Formats: sequence, C-alpha cells, structure tokens
Amino acid sequence: MTVTHATNGTGTDAGAGAGPGTAVGPEALVERLRSQATRYHSEHDFHVRMNAGELSPEQIRGWVANRFCYQEAIPRKDAAILGNCPDREIRKRWIRRITDHDGTDTTEGGIEAWLRLGEACGVPREEMEDGRHIVPGVRFAVDAYVTFARTRPWVEAVASSLTELFAPGLMAERLAAFEKHYTWIDKDGLDYFRNRLHQAPRDSEHALEIVQEHCRTAESQDAAVAALAFKNDVLWSMMDAIDIAYPADRPSPS
Repeated sequence: MTVTHATNGTGTDAGAGAGPGTAVGPEALVERLRSQATRYHSEHDFHVRMNAGELSPEQIRGWVANRFCYQEAIPRKDAAILGNCPDREIRKRWIRRITDHDGTDTTEGGIEAWLRLGEACGVPREEMEDGRHIVPGVRFAVDAYVTFARTRPWVEAVASSLTELFAPGLMAERLAAFEKHYTWIDKDGLDYFRNRLHQAPRDSEHALEIVQEHCRTAESQDAAVAALAFKNDVLWSMMDAIDIAYPADRPSPS
C-alpha cells in the first residue's frame, strides 16, 4: 500500500514545528527539519517489506539496479552545489562527498561499492552501468533532484541533502535485515551500507551547520524545510516506481 504525503502546497508539512512563515532559532529549525523523518522512504511499504525479509530475489535485484541511478547521480548533485556555492571553506569540505562516491585512484567510492552490491545480488555490472533496468519513474525523480540542486539557491540544495539525518538508523536496520533475511547475498557486497554508517552522520552535521548559519529568516527557513520535503518526495517517488515495476507476484524471467 502506497501512502500519499499531505502537504500544505509549499512542500512543507502543515504543523511541522513552528510552521511556515515563522522564524525560529537554530535548534528549533533543526527540530522542524527532523520532523520530516515521518516522510522518509524508510516508511514506504516496499522498504518495510524489504527490511522484514519479504522481498523476492527479483525484487531485491530490481531495487538495487534502480537505486544505482540515484547513486550514480549523487556526485553530479554535489558538483552542482559546489558550482553554485560562493564560500571557499564550505566547498573545501563539501567536495569530499564527491570523492566518497566517485572514489580516487587509491580508494573505492560508493558507486563502486554499489556495483559490487549489484554483483553480489546477481545483477551483472554492465547491466547496472547501462541502465537497462531503470524504470521511467526512477529516472524522472533522479533527474528532478539533480535539476533542483543545479537551479535552486545553493543553501536550499544543501538543505535537501538532509535526508542524511535519517540515514544512519536506516542503514543499520538495512544492513541487519540483509544479513539476516537475504543470506544468498555475499556479505562482502554490503560494504556500501557499512560505509554510510559513518559517512552520513559526518555529512549531515556539516549540512546542518550550513543551514543553521544561513537560514535565519522565516522565508529561508521555510525554503529549507520545503527543500527537505522535496527530497523526501524524490526518494518516495522512486520507491513507488520500483514497487509498481516489481510486484510480489511478478513472474520471474524465463
């Protein structure tokens, strides 16, 4: 069952914290942002079933292959933020996100780790990289996110990344669920989840610092909350598209 998020027309939940139009202090702003956790895609029925061990290998492979579209876009999103950000000190810290995903000449990045996850699940690397399994709804949502980061004010794009506030708990639950329920997946393929357990808190701390420093007016705070709500909608839309494309009763390919 898919849940539709109700908003007040601005992308923010009515009644979240002090609500739209009211400036609050930095800590209260964090509470407004954290209130968006109820919209996070971990609450989606497909994800709930995944953590409960109820998905078939075909559904797991479909999720992994489609999620790669998002993983591959993260460095482009972050490059867009860097391109719009005028603050050298912020850029010096933010650029680490790109190397975290692209890797370096000597270190594996998140994209490579996700490709190894796909291989561990039985999705050949070339099928991940050529995007043959990506469904239109996922591609549309990911493209919308990259466009948002490129065209909206850079602080709003930073705020949209704050789904990372909710990620460490999700990653820990997901890792435990995969190790318990999907034992057919090689555990070495789960390194992406392990790495994000420490990367996401570090990244969200920096993003929170930026938003707290730059969002002091009611208008800028509402925009930050709306940006995070938009990102939640991107992730939820991806789950909707995957859920539709890989139903429980979908016949396996012959």
